[in-house]
Amino acid sequence: MASGVHYRRASLYLANVLLITSLLIFAKGFFPHKAFLTGLATWSEGHQPRPAPFDRVVFMVVDALRSDFVYGNASHFAFTQSLIRSGAALPFTGHASAPTITMPRVKAITTGSVPSFVDLVLNFAESDTTSTLRDQDSWLAQMRAKGRNLVMYGDDTWLRLFPNFFHRADGTTSFFVSDFTEVDNNVTRHVPSELRNDDWSAMTLHFLGLDHIGHKTGPKGPNMPAKQAEMDTIVHEIYTAMESQEHMKSCLLILLGDHGMNEGGNHGASSPGEVSTALTFISPRFKSAFEGQHSPVHDAHDYKYYDEVEQSDIVPTLAALLGFPIPKNNLGVAIPRLLELWTVESDRYNLLYENAEQIHRIAQATFPAAFAQAPPDCSTASGDDASVLACLWYQVEIAHSDRTAPSTSIPSLTTFLYKAQTLLSGTASNYDLTMMQAGIALATLALGLCLPSFIPSLLRAGVDGVMLGFTMLMYTITMFASSYVEEEHQFWYWIFSAWLVVLFCKDARYSSSPSILGGPTGTALAFMFLLATRRWRQTGQKYAGEPDLLTELLVPNSWVLWILVILTFAHLARNLSRRVVKWMETRQMSLLPVLISMSAFLFKIAFTAADAPELLSSFPVLNPLVVFVSRYPLVSLARIVFLGLVHLLGCSIYYEAPWQGVENLRGFLDAAQDVLSLFLVTQSRTVYVPLYLFFSMQVSLLRRGRQYSVSEISILALLAQYASFFTFGGTNSIATIDLSNAYNGVSGYNIVAVGALTFVSNWAGSVWWAFAVCQLYSASQLREGGIGMMMTTMATFACVHTLAVMVACMVLREHLFIWTVFSPKYLYTAAWVVGQHTAVNMLAVGGLLWWRHS
Repeated sequence: MASGVHYRRASLYLANVLLITSLLIFAKGFFPHKAFLTGLATWSEGHQPRPAPFDRVVFMVVDALRSDFVYGNASHFAFTQSLIRSGAALPFTGHASAPTITMPRVKAITTGSVPSFVDLVLNFAESDTTSTLRDQDSWLAQMRAKGRNLVMYGDDTWLRLFPNFFHRADGTTSFFVSDFTEVDNNVTRHVPSELRNDDWSAMTLHFLGLDHIGHKTGPKGPNMPAKQAEMDTIVHEIYTAMESQEHMKSCLLILLGDHGMNEGGNHGASSPGEVSTALTFISPRFKSAFEGQHSPVHDAHDYKYYDEVEQSDIVPTLAALLGFPIPKNNLGVAIPRLLELWTVESDRYNLLYENAEQIHRIAQATFPAAFAQAPPDCSTASGDDASVLACLWYQVEIAHSDRTAPSTSIPSLTTFLYKAQTLLSGTASNYDLTMMQAGIALATLALGLCLPSFIPSLLRAGVDGVMLGFTMLMYTITMFASSYVEEEHQFWYWIFSAWLVVLFCKDARYSSSPSILGGPTGTALAFMFLLATRRWRQTGQKYAGEPDLLTELLVPNSWVLWILVILTFAHLARNLSRRVVKWMETRQMSLLPVLISMSAFLFKIAFTAADAPELLSSFPVLNPLVVFVSRYPLVSLARIVFLGLVHLLGCSIYYEAPWQGVENLRGFLDAAQDVLSLFLVTQSRTVYVPLYLFFSMQVSLLRRGRQYSVSEISILALLAQYASFFTFGGTNSIATIDLSNAYNGVSGYNIVAVGALTFVSNWAGSVWWAFAVCQLYSASQLREGGIGMMMTTMATFACVHTLAVMVACMVLREHLFIWTVFSPKYLYTAAWVVGQHTAVNMLAVGGLLWWRHS
């Protein structure tokens, strides 16, 4: 018996190691780093650069500046709109390809290339140095090579991407500072003095406040109009300097967003709001060259105002306007409207031909075989896109060598450019199928190690086994449909609801609990709590922002929310106080958990005052506490809470002595659950705090009924962990990763601490349920190793989950939504396996309970 248990345990842990290895190997083939050409582009031999219309640029990035924020009828960019009407500003909608987060988008608008999807991960690693653009060609590098200074103020992503590039700089971290004003004031205070200086050729400004407002209150939040007007004031200040100061008269101002936002205020995916950004070129010189356009625009389909251009098109356009060679890795096409500044047609042709030459070099390196022998007529080319592209280049070269009139040559140039842009942008990541297949093979081997333990348990479980097998089968099928991946929460909500109905039926037949809240009544009430939690926050991607309990009931009536929050803290303080009295046999010491709970509550008030002050405005009872906590920094308040929790956990271990027997272990599990709950409450947004009270009620109701079998507890553990992840607003979109609690108690960036806190704050519900279900085990089940069924189930499902996503990513690698739906899902799968399954289920829960059974 003992040897069998040891074998099962060893096989599951080995399967877990293989599973993590398979994720890394598959990712190596699925997310390769994009190759780039080193060095700076130079003028080709014999080329004579034309005089450029401008000699300096102000590059004003407003984070998350969606197109309608500037061009729409509800916009508060009044001055910018007046410039559009006068002809001094040329408006476009910039298309930001996924992933729509800052670092990849900054790479696109500076190099003109299509960043690798790996940059999505690097975006969260603030200390990362592998993602630097120090050795890559960019318009910043070209401006720097001209011998003039660069200055930068704002998001310090630019300082990490371009180390030692800037003569003067003042960076602000986009993750740590959670406010609407200081992050922008830190930029704005430098603007007047820099506008007077004439020693720079490029000034980059990256404002973060509008993005923060979007994350906190959405695109229609109460702070959004004032922030738009503030940004418009900056445009006015810069434009006035361009009109009045001599050294600024040849300056170009570009106002743009790095990405947009969805109706929930988030970004990272590919919804119309997330990919549509404002892009406006501004200069007094434009008035004499362009006619004004109507502004604001009342109606725009999918946020597309005026002409739509790719964000990468900024780079070759800047090269033409400022007079430097197009960076080597650029895939952008110079914006035709701005080329109208050159009135001589041959000049426009030459600019486009230089653009085509540069992109041709990339195409030739990407498809060497297709360009080795180009057929003389594109009609004879094969259907292969690379061959067609080679034919188009052949036509361009024929026309260029024949000195055909520019008016007849420009169409063939633009055809080649846009075809090359589309094709090369789509091949930014070249799959390594061998690595992908190796990853799938290792994951299959990991599943094979789990099955000898899982299948016998499944067969013994009867109806429970059917339910478990059905869940795994249906989940595997759903991973091959993009809509089901986007709305995965619906799968878990319905399966979890169905399982509680099954338990209700079993309780009605077998339960004989004397308690009125036990048996089927308790299960029915637990089901009602599930209905409330699943309607708490409308999640997913298609219906994000739709009415839910938070938006319809609690936020408008925040006093209801705060009553629930207070009840949650009171419930935890009461449980811990009773336990301390039992431990120390003195009522005086019961004040200790009360004080720790109060410190956690004060931290939550302080955090809410900084993060979402609107939740406090309609509940004046808390105003004295808000004034009190405002005297102390959030970092110090969080550290006090954490130290108190560590002390309570230490007391739990010392007094319960879980190593002395199963009953001691059960007592420790109860105490540790309350300590864990207090920690998770600290790591959750205020609006989600009442969910812990509902969860506690569900577990309490389930414990009042009959003793559940190990198979029933195992299924409950699986379903509750996955369903609760979505209850807290989680999705399979990068846009919903919550970083607001990643710096609790952390005074600076620490990749381990921030990474751990980020995971816990996003998987808080799953972590809670991983430990909570352990309270449902009886002493005999713990003594006989009943936890083994749950460990086997969780390990097997982790393998099934991983395999389903891997195979889906490989089979659907040419799918339209591979980078917007399936790739983010793969990253979430890795987080589930490494964080929730390995760290929480296998090491924490398994290490706590399984070690007792020999």
